[in-house]
Amino acid sequence: MRAVLTRDEMGAADAAALATVSHQTLVTRAGTAVAHAALRLLGGAYGRRVVVVAGKGSNGADGRVAASVLARRGARVQVLEAEDAAAGPGAALPPCDLVIDGAYGTGFRGSYDAPRPPAGARVLAIDIPSGVDADSGEAPGDAVQADVTVTFAALKPGLLQGAGPRLAGAVEVADIGISFPTPGALVVEDADVASGLPARARQVNKWTTAVGVAAGSAGMEGAAILCTRGAMAAGAGMVRLAPPGDPGAAWPTEAVRLHLPAEGWAGAFLEGIAKCRAAVVGPGLGTGVATAEQIRAVVAGAPVPLVVDADALRALGDAAAARALLATRRAPCVLTPHDGEYARLAGRPPGEDRLAAARHLAAATGAVVLLKGPLTAVAAPGATASPGATPTPDVLLAAAGGPALATAGSGDVLSGLIAAFCARGLGAPEAAALAAHVHGRAAALGPAEGLVSGDLPPLVARVLSAARAEGDRGGGDDG
Repeated sequence: MRAVLTRDEMGAADAAALATVSHQTLVTRAGTAVAHAALRLLGGAYGRRVVVVAGKGSNGADGRVAASVLARRGARVQVLEAEDAAAGPGAALPPCDLVIDGAYGTGFRGSYDAPRPPAGARVLAIDIPSGVDADSGEAPGDAVQADVTVTFAALKPGLLQGAGPRLAGAVEVADIGISFPTPGALVVEDADVASGLPARARQVNKWTTAVGVAAGSAGMEGAAILCTRGAMAAGAGMVRLAPPGDPGAAWPTEAVRLHLPAEGWAGAFLEGIAKCRAAVVGPGLGTGVATAEQIRAVVAGAPVPLVVDADALRALGDAAAARALLATRRAPCVLTPHDGEYARLAGRPPGEDRLAAARHLAAATGAVVLLKGPLTAVAAPGATASPGATPTPDVLLAAAGGPALATAGSGDVLSGLIAAFCARGLGAPEAAALAAHVHGRAAALGPAEGLVSGDLPPLVARVLSAARAEGDRGGGDDG
């Protein structure tokens, strides 16, 4: 997993580094890293024209070092002060092959209208495109649109959310010798799937990774089917599928059906999943008062890790009511809201800063929260670490998702994945984050247009199979 540092965390890391190394040394390292990235973009320096927009802070100093390095390599370099370059909003910069943006860095707040690069010029941003908020990714002005961003020490949240991904282009992380303690957030990568997801042991049976699913109702049978197929594709050895009232549907033949009454079904469901290792409640169950009462009984009584999705989120009420109900549980609970469901629980929309929003709801409910979106943020509820314990990140991020997942039923598949990963032995935050990453990677394997949720389960199996094969070749931890 890759570290993600907020503005304040990066500031603290910078300050700590200055206790052992000079500011000029750090600037020289950063500027040199930028110059090397520029050389890769340009395919060389001799005769190339470069314009550096340099502000008064460290980013401007980095840009000036890069200018010096490139000039020594034979580039024709012009350094413009950021204030002068932006004096005429919308004005074009001088003709060049490359613009290096060093106007403002991660400390910037507010709005910035960047000068226009000349036609055909590439743009390289230092640390973060000027005008983009380092934490939220918001860019209220006409911020820099970069082809490449060279950031230092670690990723920043603003490069992963809001307008950041669109404006940053390809992001490179340069190591300039700044160390930091365990960050508050990490982003999942492909290698984490093989190393983090336990393989099935040789002595295993279908109950070892069994998942219970309370989902589906008349007209919403598809939600139960998609959740079930997602769990099976992610390694559930058995799925005990329990749609209350037995609405007719072509249920997956591999699922073992639990025949629940239409009303008062919670007790029968809890009894039926006694041997399961994880469960899902909510997809397609409906929003009636009686159904909500049964959902709450399942949430309170399920003795295994529980994924609470879709209609079950509505049944929880607001965050305070959810916290009171969840306080009775011993096993972990994962809430999986999209923005609308988040707003109902939290009393406000999540906004651009997905990390902050997920942290807020996790703290308010006492549950693990997976906030869905292009950047999916998984936050664990706050806990006081014991003295001397190694700090752990409280947010895990999955950035593999994309617009193809904005299709009915994709969240039902994701719920099945999370439950299956919990049943395979992962902790709830890790299960949720790895599932979101695999979910996004699966969608990327599908058609560029026309992906539907039923396409996802076999693609999930492909992603997991490829990850396992790569882990076997590379010596990943299969334990």
